[in-house]
Amino acid sequence: MAAPMRWGLRQLLRTRNTAHFRVLFEIEGVKSVFFGPDFITVTKTDEDVEWTDIKRHALEVIAKFLESGDPITTGAVYHESSFSEDDDDIVSMIKELLDNRIRPTVQEDGGDVIFKGFEDGTVKLKLVGSCTGCPSSTVTLKNGIQNMLQFYIPEVDNVEQVEDEVDEINAKVFSEVERKLQK
Repeated sequence: MAAPMRWGLRQLLRTRNTAHFRVLFEIEGVKSVFFGPDFITVTKTDEDVEWTDIKRHALEVIAKFLESGDPITTGAVYHESSFSEDDDDIVSMIKELLDNRIRPTVQEDGGDVIFKGFEDGTVKLKLVGSCTGCPSSTVTLKNGIQNMLQFYIPEVDNVEQVEDEVDEINAKVFSEVERKLQK
């Protein structure tokens, strides 16, 4: 299973060999870009922005990139190792279930799930890509992911979505850029 890659505004601008994708952020209404193993998800800033305004430009950028044959990046890429020798049996079972049953389903909808921890019966997950800010992400998390994990792993009591420091920085930077653009 390929590791998820996600770049918001700040990370993309600091990543090498992403000139093709920097252009995506110049398209009015683009909030973030998520690179999955075999798909790219472009997220718009809000409901007032029409997909028709973004789609044509985004497809041109992506087509130009595909024609170039360039790698997405030759720099360090975020990669969270799925399995670790330090994992206990429960964490290993959670990760295996995530990788084999849950992530492929979420990826079909342009998102991904990143395991962030297991503590006191609670599985901590980060939803990325189209799952970020999606109204049905809570339903996916509780009714889909939590139910499946609890069915196969009785030690799981709860599943909660977490954000990390990068998310907080991205939100802050994006808000600042948005504020400057409105002036």
